[in-house]
Amino acid sequence: MKLLVDMNLSPRWVGILSEAGIEAAHWSKLGAHNAPDSGIMAFAAANNYMVLTHDLDFSAILAATRGEKPSVVQIRAEDVSPDVISKQVIVALRQMATELEDGALLTIEPNRTRLRVLPLQSRG
Repeated sequence: MKLLVDMNLSPRWVGILSEAGIEAAHWSKLGAHNAPDSGIMAFAAANNYMVLTHDLDFSAILAATRGEKPSVVQIRAEDVSPDVISKQVIVALRQMATELEDGALLTIEPNRTRLRVLPLQSRG
């Protein structure tokens, strides 16, 4: 599992994830700070990363493109500091590792975790 940490999350996430045995890189070290989300998604897909973000735009891109990769892990909490929510994120990543490798949208909230398999289907 390789995680690409989005610009809207602290670079400290990389160290926390690495200590947990999860390979991670912060976008600030890989690409332009002002890169569009679609560019970050394309980079992640081409380089076998999953995206860790606090931004709902990534799930919107997956829905609009019916994308199968990359997997996206969204943290939906007011405080996205690794000091506050990293344990919950790491547990969810480990529990859902197989689904994330196959392509999924994982949403982590303070009181629940939800997983949707890619490509996202309309709930018509």
